Amino acid sequence: MERRKFLALAAGSAAATMVAPHLASAQTSSFEAQTVQGTVMATRGKITGTTLPMNGPAADGIRYRPRFRFGMGGTQIGNIFAPISDAQAQATLQAAWDSGVRHFDTSPFYGHGLSEHRLGAFLRDKPRDAFLVSTKVGRVFHPSRQPLAPTLWAEKLNFSYEYAYTAEGARRSVEDSLQRLGLASIDIVYIHDLGPENTELPQPWTRAYEIARTGAMVELERMRNEGLIKAWGFGINRPDAAIKAATDDAPTPDIVLLACQYSIIDHEEALEHTFPALAEKGITVTVGTPLNDGFLGGRNRYHFSDKLPARAVEKRARLAAVADRHGIDIRTAALQFAAAPSIVSAIIPGARVSGQVEANIESMKVGIPRAFWDELRNEQIILPEAPVPV
Repeated sequence: MERRKFLALAAGSAAATMVAPHLASAQTSSFEAQTVQGTVMATRGKITGTTLPMNGPAADGIRYRPRFRFGMGGTQIGNIFAPISDAQAQATLQAAWDSGVRHFDTSPFYGHGLSEHRLGAFLRDKPRDAFLVSTKVGRVFHPSRQPLAPTLWAEKLNFSYEYAYTAEGARRSVEDSLQRLGLASIDIVYIHDLGPENTELPQPWTRAYEIARTGAMVELERMRNEGLIKAWGFGINRPDAAIKAATDDAPTPDIVLLACQYSIIDHEEALEHTFPALAEKGITVTVGTPLNDGFLGGRNRYHFSDKLPARAVEKRARLAAVADRHGIDIRTAALQFAAAPSIVSAIIPGARVSGQVEANIESMKVGIPRAFWDELRNEQIILPEAPVPV
């Protein structure tokens, strides 16, 4: 099912059974109940690390590289698919902070402002130089006098939106985000959902891109020069806009958030086409949905849909079998694989309960045997040239 059509139906979808072994916690029959509780796959393997990975100074030719290589995505605290309470959102953020996470991604779109409000409330008493925040532009929100129709955001704030890739729209969106977050600056701003997969756009995506090329992209350059932001790029589910910006006469992005595009079971296009085009201009990558929207964490949902591609199901089963032989779990393998390429500056898996974020962090500290990666290559689960942890 195409992503935009799925969004309106997602909250009521039913989950199928899980295929991976060693799954812990909520295996209920209701998709919504599972979503609220949060599925947590047990971590397997020997813990060899003590801290989360960090980035050193950006090498020559690299436009921008954030300090923190591991972060937390903010869709879950924006009530994606099913609501969570403010207390649960704050507890999840606290668990991330206590475990060393300092990189937080959000968007005005997530819960129509809810994710930014919750994140801002959590960060209110934290030293500003101790953390990194990324958010997005592309939509401008207005209070609605009428109840909003159901979407993937359960119990969202009652704000409707319009697309605005203009300079004025980008400036307004950033200023609104600063107020919701309670911050005086934002580290990274991504231009959101500008691509061919977004059938909700009021015009062809190429027309929206041209508006952004002379509007939002220029304005974000100006904001960076002002010191209001440190870097900008695209937050997209297809690479088209980022590749176009890297190869035409548009302002050059600093960093690109690629969601649903690079994972242990789906990485061919990124390695062969997307990464080389971005690397040519010194653009680094943040990997969103490194678990394929929870699919590699044990949930039967793939890229915002409950319609599972047979190819993905088969590959996950083969991955699980290899992982089991080497005494590790597939979430651990998937997260470390997503973080391995040199072009990747960060990965930002989401979490809706503290157990999920704690498990994700634990996965980054497991020592994975070299023989595991060799077997994945031999079984043609990963490409021979795919970077792996060293």
